[in-house]
Amino acid sequence: MPRRGPMRAAPGPTRGRRPARGMPAGGARSRLAIGRVVLIVSLVVAGLKLVQVQGLQADELSSKAAGQRTTVQLLPAERGAITDRNGALLAFSTEARSLYAMPNRIVTEQREVGNDPRAHKEAMARRVAEVLGTRVSESELLGKLLSDQTVVRLAEVVQPAQARTIQEDFPEISDEYREVRRYPGDELAANVLGVANWRADEQKIRGLVGLESVADSLLAGRDGRRIVDTAAGEDTVIPGSERAVRPPVPGTDLELTLDSNLQYVVQQLTEDYARKQGAYSASAVVLDAETGEVRAMANGETFNPNKLAEANPENLGNPSVSTPFEPGSVNKIVTAAAAIEYGVVAPDTVLQVPGRIEIGGTRISDAWPHGVLDMTFTGVLAKSSNVGTLKTAQRIGPDRFMEILDRFGIGEPTGIDLPGESGGRVPPREQWSGSTFANLPIGQGLSMTALQMTGMYQAIANDGVRIPPRVVNAEIAPDGTRTERPRPEGVRVVSPQTARTVRNMLRAVVQDEPGQQGTAPAAALAGYQVAGKTGTGQQVDPACGCYSNSTYWITFAGMLPAQDPRFVIGLVLDDPKGGTSAAPLFHDIAAYIAQHYQIPLPPEPSPVATLTLP
Repeated sequence: MPRRGPMRAAPGPTRGRRPARGMPAGGARSRLAIGRVVLIVSLVVAGLKLVQVQGLQADELSSKAAGQRTTVQLLPAERGAITDRNGALLAFSTEARSLYAMPNRIVTEQREVGNDPRAHKEAMARRVAEVLGTRVSESELLGKLLSDQTVVRLAEVVQPAQARTIQEDFPEISDEYREVRRYPGDELAANVLGVANWRADEQKIRGLVGLESVADSLLAGRDGRRIVDTAAGEDTVIPGSERAVRPPVPGTDLELTLDSNLQYVVQQLTEDYARKQGAYSASAVVLDAETGEVRAMANGETFNPNKLAEANPENLGNPSVSTPFEPGSVNKIVTAAAAIEYGVVAPDTVLQVPGRIEIGGTRISDAWPHGVLDMTFTGVLAKSSNVGTLKTAQRIGPDRFMEILDRFGIGEPTGIDLPGESGGRVPPREQWSGSTFANLPIGQGLSMTALQMTGMYQAIANDGVRIPPRVVNAEIAPDGTRTERPRPEGVRVVSPQTARTVRNMLRAVVQDEPGQQGTAPAAALAGYQVAGKTGTGQQVDPACGCYSNSTYWITFAGMLPAQDPRFVIGLVLDDPKGGTSAAPLFHDIAAYIAQHYQIPLPPEPSPVATLTLP
């Protein structure tokens, strides 16, 4: 087959392209080339930027983006409440809000919508004052809003409902969470409870003094947290964004051993008596004779924890546990207990007691002038003879005296669950001189707190067993589980028989028989058997470092009822000017206790003891 040649188009007229007007025919190709170059350069730059963003700056930009949308929010734990032994609230917390605004931001926003910023701020101040009432001043609020400060605080403690009412009209007013500690009794047991207040740096209430401080970690609970998303620059939580939630754990409630009704009465009576007597200060402690529980603890000066800013800083402490003093003759109970325990004397042992005695180079006199008296040992105690006490102490001896003093717990803290406790002071045995043993048996040269003094008499009231005092009765967990604090182990001071003998001797202190009168008939309570002891301790004059002849500690410790004690009362007055006895205060407190706890009358009155022989 012959080869066919290539096919050719049919011949026809040729149609040429007309070049663009004013441009040579090669211009289109040049323009296309330039466009390609520009496109390539743009792609290269974009690629380099993408590498920088996704590679070199990825972590930094990711972190910034997360910071804009992610917020860690604190979920505050509610602080535990404090109640008395019967469940009456002594301290609890409530939720509140702190209101604030941003004056400059308000100006900007109002101008953007064509409003007068000043008129708007006047309306804001007026509305806040309407809702909060007399707690704020409209003029002061307006002054803050018209200032050039970045942020102004409008009100500190606002009820959540009031905050919502204000924000419904003015959403630009922001709020912060606040927890407020409330003390419904005002001054009631304030020196025991102490006070807790808001800490801005922690956004939490913390204990400042007292039980609120020492039990802070227990009461505070554990804060929770959650992570949420918020709009950039805003506090509003994006719905559905909540995650990583750790719920808060509320604090533990504390149930105290205090009886708030008794506490109120003891506090009022102590404050009134100290004021009438012109005492610099006063302390009163009431213990349960069997358990050592503190039923009341009061001081002559106190404070209102609801008005902490107005409180005198000197009144925030608790002198009943923190201020030691030289007790004077209430310490003669140590000599009495030791003398009976070791069989040195009996209650009716007759001692020849002169008006004065010299021991270790120190001359000691009785409080009243007299010649040689024939006094029973009960009389020595009831009439508070220094000379008779020292003569008996010489028979006991310093080592056995020190042993009983140690058993009473003097010189060591009681271990009560309150802060700032002092253990008092007893000079070490190896440092004693002849004059030391001339002072200790009559309550000079050593020191103790009101709580320790009351604890000594609790041991005698409890058949010779001292129970370390406590003020916290139980802990109540957030789920309602109640756990009682363990009762402290008792310390045997003297035998039951010795304790009963000493109690019977102490009844004579309050007897009021002609010629056989004790030092405190004003402490007697009609129809009841009462046992107790007066005391007058010389204070040290700081000017000379010697004992003052004009400044005294006035004390009294006693128990009710004497035949089967239920309560022990200890009282201390610091340098009273209007009297030399705390016995009337004991009487008033004992009278209330007898009525409040419905203590039955004994079948017979206290027998009359012979104190001095003709």
